[in-house]
Amino acid sequence: MVGPRPKSDDTLRQMLLACREHLGWAFAFSALVNLLYLAPSLFMLQIYDRVLTSGGLMTLTFLCIVLTASLGTLAWLDSVRGRVLARAGLRLDKRISTTLQRAALTPDPRNPRPRTREALRDLDTVRQTLVGAPAQSVFDAPWAIFFVLVCFGMHWAIGTFVFFGCLALAAAAWLNERAQQRSMKRITEQAPIVYAAQDSDAAGAEAARALGMREALVQRSESRRRSLLDAQAESAFIQSDYGAGTKFVRLMLQSAVLAIGAVLAVQQQISPGAMIAGSIISARAFAPLEQIVGSWRALVQGVASWRNVEAILAASPPERARMSLPTPAGRLSVERVSMTTPDGKRPALQGVSFEIAPGEIVGVVGPSGAGKTTLARVVAGALPAQGGVVRLDSANIADWESELLARHVGYLPQDVSLFDGTIAENISRFSGLSGEPSEKLSEEIVAAARQAGAHDMILHLPDGYDTVLGPRGAGLSAGQAQRIALARALFRAPVLIVLDEPNAHLDADGETALVTALRQAKARGAASLVIAHRLGVLGVADKVLVLRDGRVAEFGPRADIMAKMRGPGASSGALPGPGQTPGAGA
Repeated sequence: MVGPRPKSDDTLRQMLLACREHLGWAFAFSALVNLLYLAPSLFMLQIYDRVLTSGGLMTLTFLCIVLTASLGTLAWLDSVRGRVLARAGLRLDKRISTTLQRAALTPDPRNPRPRTREALRDLDTVRQTLVGAPAQSVFDAPWAIFFVLVCFGMHWAIGTFVFFGCLALAAAAWLNERAQQRSMKRITEQAPIVYAAQDSDAAGAEAARALGMREALVQRSESRRRSLLDAQAESAFIQSDYGAGTKFVRLMLQSAVLAIGAVLAVQQQISPGAMIAGSIISARAFAPLEQIVGSWRALVQGVASWRNVEAILAASPPERARMSLPTPAGRLSVERVSMTTPDGKRPALQGVSFEIAPGEIVGVVGPSGAGKTTLARVVAGALPAQGGVVRLDSANIADWESELLARHVGYLPQDVSLFDGTIAENISRFSGLSGEPSEKLSEEIVAAARQAGAHDMILHLPDGYDTVLGPRGAGLSAGQAQRIALARALFRAPVLIVLDEPNAHLDADGETALVTALRQAKARGAASLVIAHRLGVLGVADKVLVLRDGRVAEFGPRADIMAKMRGPGASSGALPGPGQTPGAGA
């Protein structure tokens, strides 16, 4: 089954609106929590003004019961608020994570997506910011105004002082943000690059060790990290300085409120209880502003992650609903297809056109950098064409649902691209996750493996088809992985087969199995496009396509092209001669 398509309203802002009920309850609970924070102040006020003056122990007992109930309710509401925010984070993740993963698995050279690999990490950062202390401090901040008004109710001098104290703490938060702008920008820009480079170096650890590059790579990694670490340290220093300074200011302000209250109490303008209560209430007015300063770095990182997730979603327009097309017979038409290299600086394909009839096998050869791999990716639907059209039975493959199109296409990429999971899951393209009958699926898996000549090889593995592979197909040799990937390409007899250097790692038996598989596909009417690595696979081709500099240099029957390329005045390197291999590369 095709997974649910992202809707047009799948933007982060609208996803947050979908959580407005949770956020509304969190705001309401914040109001109740902040109201109940008055309980200790009122308790103190009543003790000074009633209990100490009258000696009423029953009044004290009653006040203690009310205070205990109030603080218990406060703790419960605070816990519920945290749970509600956690639920909001889970709902946000549930509604948007699939869209982000789909965006990460949908390359589009015409519209490169920003930091797509870090999309889920950014979503986690947004969710943690929403759930954690930064969000709670933001929810509490508006209630600082309420506590300032309460202070005004006690005495205008206390209220005025607390008001300007809140302005001072807000100014500290603004100055903290200004001071951290440069370092946080460096962190946001450099962290993904440094971590991606580390992952890339780790993937090539064996080659680095064998070639004596380990220490050089370590030094290079350390030089890259140094700038990032400097930025992180600078941000931490600023955060520490402003956090300590804010705490000092808050304590001084709170003490000053107590001093002002003492003066007013001596002058008998307020009671001693009001003096103590004013100090406590002012602390509640200052607390959320201090928390915002203390969690500013987390807030900035959350906002940066928000912007990246929003940019990814904006660059991933929703797929429009498409009418289902009939099962194609396998006629492939490539019409004036053009592509540029990933950096966009030079052309990879330039107006490439050709056709493959059902039951035909076309071998593609050419020097390195001729555009062979790019052509294979475009024809298989792995990349959308930047110019021109690829048609399958006259229908533009861009008009197909990508998942439905893939049912009719068998694709073996140059880098094999096996995934962590069992061999059976890889061959079946993880079809079992959609709930298909296991017995029929097992028969189709074995049939594909037999066509690829991989069945006996798989049975000799420790757990056969249930052998679990690591990331990138770890656990198999290059030749074994290529044969498994060939079986995956042949799964359910696709009408279009695109193989990019399928014999690059095969031995003689594997190459024989490959040729046999292509002949069987030809017999059932499948169209095959094969990027040739060695001449052995060209022997089964009906036609040969010669690419040079992204253009079609020659295309026609294999015998004619071979004769033309080896005749007098032939251009050297256009097609391999006996004993040579075609150039590999994109």
